[in-house]
Amino acid sequence: MKIYTLKSIQRLPISIEEAWSFFSDPKNLKTITPDYMGFITLSGHDRSMFAGQIIQYIVTPVMGIPMKWVTEITHVQEQKYFVDEQRFGPYALWHHKHFFKEIPGGVEMEDIVDYKIPMGIIGQMVHPILVQPKLKEIFDYRTQKLTELFGTYTETL
Repeated sequence: MKIYTLKSIQRLPISIEEAWSFFSDPKNLKTITPDYMGFITLSGHDRSMFAGQIIQYIVTPVMGIPMKWVTEITHVQEQKYFVDEQRFGPYALWHHKHFFKEIPGGVEMEDIVDYKIPMGIIGQMVHPILVQPKLKEIFDYRTQKLTELFGTYTETL
């Protein structure tokens, strides 16, 4: 059983309060997801984030085939971190930790995603050609979109 990890760190010139307000609102996930993913939130986006929250989406990750994705927010410590875990969807395992840290002149956000591909050895063979590049592309889009929304962080000394 192969478990993969994706890490991403981004610094933005906004307050921890503004970062938390944006990321703890499930409706904003669509904003930072590429349009071609056909991302639609079906339920669970009517409240700010809380532990135990179930959010249902439709995503179109591969070849225009829509899939239902159900995640649960399992842990929340306001303005520090939250964790979402897939309950049903395209991965055999999806565990996504979001960390927020106040830094001089802004906030640092760190994402750590631990995931497992379904279909055993076939999934492992497809991972480097399809899944890994697609996840990188999605997170690169997110970085670009957040920079457009909030600006570029510059080191404050």
